Amino acid sequence: MKAIGLRQYLPIAHPEALIDLILPVPEPGAHDLLVRVEAVSVNPVDAKVRGQQSPTPAQPRVLGWDAAGTVVAVGSAVTRFAVGDAVYFAGDITRPGSNAQFTLVDERIVGPKPRSLDFAQAAALPLTAITAWEALFDRLGLESTPAADSPQRGQSILVIGAGGGVGSIAVQLAASAGLTVIGTASRPESQAWVRELGAAHVVDHRQDLRAQLDALGVGEVDHLLLLSDTDAHFPRIPALLRPQGLACGIVENTAPLDLRPLHGKSQGFVWEMMFARSMYRTPDMAAQHALLAEVARRIDAGALRGTLREVLGPIDAAHLREAHRRIESGHTMGKLVLAGWGATE
Repeated sequence: MKAIGLRQYLPIAHPEALIDLILPVPEPGAHDLLVRVEAVSVNPVDAKVRGQQSPTPAQPRVLGWDAAGTVVAVGSAVTRFAVGDAVYFAGDITRPGSNAQFTLVDERIVGPKPRSLDFAQAAALPLTAITAWEALFDRLGLESTPAADSPQRGQSILVIGAGGGVGSIAVQLAASAGLTVIGTASRPESQAWVRELGAAHVVDHRQDLRAQLDALGVGEVDHLLLLSDTDAHFPRIPALLRPQGLACGIVENTAPLDLRPLHGKSQGFVWEMMFARSMYRTPDMAAQHALLAEVARRIDAGALRGTLREVLGPIDAAHLREAHRRIESGHTMGKLVLAGWGATE
């Protein structure tokens, strides 16, 4: 089968940072689906893994943790899917990725593809939808569908980095959960995108955030979702978040974080890592299947919109290198997708 991967970890400008490969088709384990990949999306984690300073892998490494495709074989213990089903998923970072014509994925972290989306549109969703859903409803403890009289309705949430892939879903989910969403974006086009997704207000994260919140009459927010540059934004949290408020981050810090300023207001900080369930085979692994199914239901009902911004071309090394380059620029909005395997597939 065709695949795109790496033999060594290199900067994206290097012509062999990602290369075209021919690899054997894998055999499914008990809980696995063998999926024929129709489209893939590219996320910051792809570029981070590719650019890491690690020993040369013993075998070619295939990246990619967002895909949509068709089930072509199932393992002996599979109960949720059958051959021919259209699916979407973000996979497991400890296993070979989805930048291949065929990939294995545990059925417990796979969802049925939204019927109203094509494969390219569906491939843009899984990783960001899982991350946003888990951050809001598992880590921050918010209700995904609050009752009409829920005290959550009308509470405020600041989403730092609202224009990116995760932010594009988080803004929608938070607004649908009755929250007043304040998103951050620094460019006119990204600010317009965040408003289009449902943010009540948009502020510039390059400027004084507390001053902007005060000018809006918002002041301290009830909840905070930190989706970019944890090192830069973490020190701002105590002034932005109300007493006893909780913040959630998704981007690893590169320097130690000082938790002491959170103490005076009894504030908390929690991490969201969407691969944790699959990496550690947690008892609730299948929660990702359930949430992807719910996201698909909302998409098909028109209650949630997709975040695909551009299809760069077929799935090959050249297009993946370009996608990685754009992701590393830090200026993407929504999601970048590659679809199909070219004329010789």
